[in-house]
Formats: sequence, structure tokens, C-alpha cells
Amino acid sequence: MLERFTDRTVLVTGGSSGIGQATVLRLLTEGATVVAADVSTSGLAETTERAVTDGTADRLTTTTLDISDENAVDMVVPRAIDRLGKLDVLVNAAGMLRGAHTHDCSLELWNRVIAVNLTGTFLVTRAALPALLATGRGVIVNFSSTSASFAHPFMAAYSASKGGIEAFTHSIAQEYSKQGLRAVNVAPGSISSGITNSFGDLVPADIDWSLLGKLSPAIGHGFAGPEAVAGVVAMLASDDGAFVTGTEIRVDGGTHQ
Repeated sequence: MLERFTDRTVLVTGGSSGIGQATVLRLLTEGATVVAADVSTSGLAETTERAVTDGTADRLTTTTLDISDENAVDMVVPRAIDRLGKLDVLVNAAGMLRGAHTHDCSLELWNRVIAVNLTGTFLVTRAALPALLATGRGVIVNFSSTSASFAHPFMAAYSASKGGIEAFTHSIAQEYSKQGLRAVNVAPGSISSGITNSFGDLVPADIDWSLLGKLSPAIGHGFAGPEAVAGVVAMLASDDGAFVTGTEIRVDGGTHQ
């Protein structure tokens, strides 16, 4: 295994399951010191258990955090950075999906999805930026989705939030480029994770499933595991991605060609 993150520190939100958890474990195996944050304490305990199995738990700390809560973010993120001593990389993997017929989508549902996915990404980024800029080579990896650029029916709020993340990332990539910061989006699709595995429970029971017929990868034998995305995150956050910023990397097995 590569060791591209020796002596580098990383904060990963959404680190209790799915792609976020896979990213934590991948970066640990490459030598990073990581703080994993999430609302799920049980999920974070599972992440720690897996790190123990991998022999990397000595470089992992976990913390409970609701990224949509401004006060919590402004308290927890600085503490995490203090624990790390510095911050080289921020991975904003936390997110949520809720589906609805758009004509039935309540304002409460819309606001909740935007609050977690888009506003949460902003809040954590804002809190982490001073430490990232202090390194002179900070990296932010945000999570967009193929839904930001391609039609994903019944997911209007989710798609809007991910499109917003892409625009936000482009803006900060340019704004702080002269200070050495890189910011890039990963746009997963056709990935087996906590969100996709429970998709049927997150959308109305009467949806027309034929409208989702295009969401199948062109390669492989079905959806890939979250490790497929974690490897791309590791590349982008490392020096191997040093010339990549202000853009999206789509990881979907050719679903959207």
C-alpha cells in the first residue's frame, strides 16, 4: 500500500459509514492521522473497530458532529484541529438523501437536505479554512454526485444540494488558489453505500422505477463498493493530485457516458 500521507493530518466528515468510512480507512492505511466526524456514535465505533483490525487505530480519533449545526461545527472543528496539531486535508463526505415527488416535497424536507449537504459543507469548510491555509498546501475534497449533472428523478433537493457544492467548490478553489489551497469535487455514482443501499426506503413507494433505468454502470457487474471512491479521494488529496483543482472527478463506472 502507498504511504502518501505520512505526517499528514486529515479531517473526514461522514466517517461512520459508506464512502466516508472507506475514506478514513484508506487514508489511515496510507499513513495519515485522521479525525473522523459523524452524527452516528455507533458508526464511528465501527470505524474504530475496523481500524483496530487494520492496525491503524493509533492514528484515528473520532468525534460526534452534526455538520448542519453551526454552533457545533464552530466548536468541534477547532478542537479536532487542535488534536491533530495542524490540518492538511479536509474531506467533506457527510451527506443525506431523501426522495420525493417534487410536487409533494415539503419545505421542511427541502431545507433539511440543503442544510446537511450544502450548508454543512460550507460550515465545516469555513471552520477549517484558516488551518488549511496555514499549511500553504491545504486540500479540500468535497462530495458532489452524478445527480448534479445528470437527471436523477425524485431527488430534486439532493441534486440541487450537490450542484451547489460543485459551484461552491469552484469558487473557493479560485479564491484561495494563490495561497496554495486546492479544492476539488468527487462525484460518485453507482456506488454501493449506506445511501444507495437504503434508496428504496428513502423515496415514495409509488415511484416509476423505469425512470431510474439509466443508473447502471457500463463496466463491472453492478455497483462498486465505497473503496472505489476512497482510492480516488486518496489520490486527489495526495501530492499525486497536485495539479487538480476546481473541477469534478466522476466515479461511476461509466454510468453517465
